[in-house]
Amino acid sequence: MTEKEKMVKGMLYNPADKELQLLRRRVRDLAEKYNRADPEEREEIMRQILGGCKEHFYFEPDVRFDYGINIFIGEHFYANYNLTILDCARVQIGNNVMFGPNITLATPVHPMLLEDRRMRQAADGTWFDYEYAKPITVEDGVWIASCVTVNGGVTIGKNSVIGSGSVVTRDIPEGVFAAGVPCRVIRKLTDKDKMELPE
Repeated sequence: MTEKEKMVKGMLYNPADKELQLLRRRVRDLAEKYNRADPEEREEIMRQILGGCKEHFYFEPDVRFDYGINIFIGEHFYANYNLTILDCARVQIGNNVMFGPNITLATPVHPMLLEDRRMRQAADGTWFDYEYAKPITVEDGVWIASCVTVNGGVTIGKNSVIGSGSVVTRDIPEGVFAAGVPCRVIRKLTDKDKMELPE
């Protein structure tokens, strides 16, 4: 089994692996190109980065990814500037999802104990540390406000709203407003939250 296969299966893997280094270099080059591109060129560059996407989406520059190939987005996805997705595991984002600025989705996890986490030397002389990753799922209709971090292993349920500055460390059910550090459910969303939209 390759280190890439171990990574996407959530097993301990060596991130200094040559194949993984090349994939990270590729996406960093593409992200840099995206961040500097004219607006009409960006969509095609992003399609080269992502593992899968629908027809309509927009990422405000700047963006940063670990691999890109493990990110799958639904229809009408919008991300404001300074989005970081560390996609060592699958990141699945649904339809009609909006991200505010300065959002981080982080799938990698490092061992808790120093003896498991410390640097090691491989047979070829390179140094590495073991890590593993847990997937993130953001279901349809979610809005994540500014400066939120979502940790690996989390699912955010349909139509929920995550308040600014939150750190999401556990699953959030559908149809709620949740906020805080750590993020917790504040209340259910109800008809009282309906706004009078101009028609």
